[in-house]
Parts: sequence; C-alpha cells; structure tokens
Amino acid sequence: MENKLHFGGYPVEYDPVKHGLYDPARYYGKPDTAFLDLKLKEIPSWLARRQKSPQALMGLFSRAFWRWQHKYVQPKRTGIAPFFQVTVASMIFFYVINYKKLRHHKNYKYH
Repeated sequence: MENKLHFGGYPVEYDPVKHGLYDPARYYGKPDTAFLDLKLKEIPSWLARRQKSPQALMGLFSRAFWRWQHKYVQPKRTGIAPFFQVTVASMIFFYVINYKKLRHHKNYKYH
C-alpha cells in the first residue's frame, strides 16, 4: 500500500529520465490550457479538473515561490525589487491583521 501523504521528495509525475534535472518551479503534471486562454464557458470545467487538496495547494505555493526566487532573487545581478516586494507585502499583511484595532482610530469630520 502506497502512502498518499508524502511530504518532501519529488512529485509523483516527475521522471528523471524524461525530465532531466529537477526544477522546483516547474509543474510536472499533465499540461492543461492556460487560464488566460480560456473562454468564459470553459472556466467551470477547467476548475473541475484542478486537484483540490492541501498537498496540491502547497505545491502551487512552492512553485510560485521558486518562480519568484528564480526571477528576482537568484539572478547574478539582482536589483532592489525583491526587497521592495517583501516590504510592501509585509505592510499589507500587517495592515490586514491589525485592521480591527486600526479602524477605531479613524478621523471623523463633524459638521
């Protein structure tokens, strides 16, 4: 019996002979139509074909993180963009988590 919850290691679809070196930013499953190439009537069937599991969601976040790393952080001559992106994302995150406290400090104009 195969363990369905395997964390770490390679994806089930990855074949080293076929794919070569492992790239964490690449999806090794069956290719599907890109979301931007869909027509409106095809969106429900496209969503129905997606895996809806915590493991699939973590794989999605992992691939997005590694694509961001390869594009902005790991190039030989990286710029200041990743630092600003992290700063703005953390500002938005902390504003959202503290919104309940901040909303009571609004300035009202009384007539």
